[in-house]
Amino acid sequence: MSLKLTSLVACLGLVLVPVPACRAAGPKGADTAAGWPQWRGPNRDGKSPDKGLLKSWPADGPKQLWKVSGMGQGFSNVSIGGGLIYTTGRKEAGNPAQLPEAPHVFKRPGKRTYMTAVDMQGKVKWSKDVTEAYVRSYRGTRATPTYDNGNLYLETGKGVVGCYDAKTGRTKWTRNMKEFGAKRVQWGFAESVLIVADMAVVSPGGESFMVALNKATGKTVWQSDEFGGAQYSSPIHVVYQGVSMIINGSHKGLICVQPKTGKTLWTKEFASGNMASCPTPVFEDGYVFWAVGYGKGGICLKLSVSGQKVKAKEVWRTQDIRTQYGGYVIVDGYIYGNNMYEWSCVELKTGKTMWKGEGVRKGAISYADGMLYLYGIDKGHTALAPATPEGLKLTGNFKLATKKGPVSRAHPVITGGRLYLRFHQDIYCFDVKAR
Repeated sequence: MSLKLTSLVACLGLVLVPVPACRAAGPKGADTAAGWPQWRGPNRDGKSPDKGLLKSWPADGPKQLWKVSGMGQGFSNVSIGGGLIYTTGRKEAGNPAQLPEAPHVFKRPGKRTYMTAVDMQGKVKWSKDVTEAYVRSYRGTRATPTYDNGNLYLETGKGVVGCYDAKTGRTKWTRNMKEFGAKRVQWGFAESVLIVADMAVVSPGGESFMVALNKATGKTVWQSDEFGGAQYSSPIHVVYQGVSMIINGSHKGLICVQPKTGKTLWTKEFASGNMASCPTPVFEDGYVFWAVGYGKGGICLKLSVSGQKVKAKEVWRTQDIRTQYGGYVIVDGYIYGNNMYEWSCVELKTGKTMWKGEGVRKGAISYADGMLYLYGIDKGHTALAPATPEGLKLTGNFKLATKKGPVSRAHPVITGGRLYLRFHQDIYCFDVKAR
């Protein structure tokens, strides 16, 4: 490598990597044409617009197209935009190679947060040392990079928020949650940055629960009122009866703010002081649903609008969707979600439980083309089932690993006829198109 190129790489904070073997409103800023530009998909609702997909899988799962290793230790998902796939992982400084395997993800901590870009053939294009890693407990990266118009936005476990060039990883700006009076989050910051219009929205959860930064410069646009500490949920942007809203979960409950000003529109206390409230809220047809784990269950609110004023009325609660972190999706008026070590279907408008089933036990969920994609935390257990209130019937079922090892907390990503799964340091890509 030439001296000039070596200096440039060092300046950008990059490490060149050898190729490894092997209605809610659509976000007004995030590039929805990219396929899966952010956490939980184009609309942050866990649903893919893909059609023409397999309705069942062979016994050993759909055809694997490729696997890429060396992403670092992490629980983060993948996002896709600009022809590249992005994720994060914790590694040793200056070492982009795969860390030695350990019996459990908590061991052999790397000290830096890396963000890595992979092309659509599974080849690593760049890997950037972003900042110091969170290493206290559950030692892996959390947030998913958000792709928007050639840029990536990331919030690290230590509370550093930054904008990076998606083609190279070059840093454009950074801010720190401490600037907004953020208090230490017990298990590290975990939210994925939300892009709304020209703003990057994050939740420090301190003197201001939520803040908006100019996505081009990082300068503060507004700061909301205080409403409990930050948790591990990510905000969503919705429009209902002409009113635009940003909704997120806090350590006190749900908060909704006006996107242009950060003014609070409504709040609802729920599961206040819970050990950990991780899942992202979901919205459909004027209903907001949020469920958390540790015995708290779920709450459903019905919104009503008068001019620019919004009220949120509680309509029901359930103990049949208790989700520590795996999320839920709303399909045709029914909520499908993780209920600790089983899965449940609940009617959106009434809260009536339609069924319960084991599925992949505890895990995450996404939806595409009439089907539920279930992804368990243990052994990369993956399953397919029709989204129907009639019951849970698996039509596909396989595991990525045969031995007990690190857990996965990523969600399935379905776009372009492919299924992407993040498992510890690896990304798997499967062909799920119907032939």
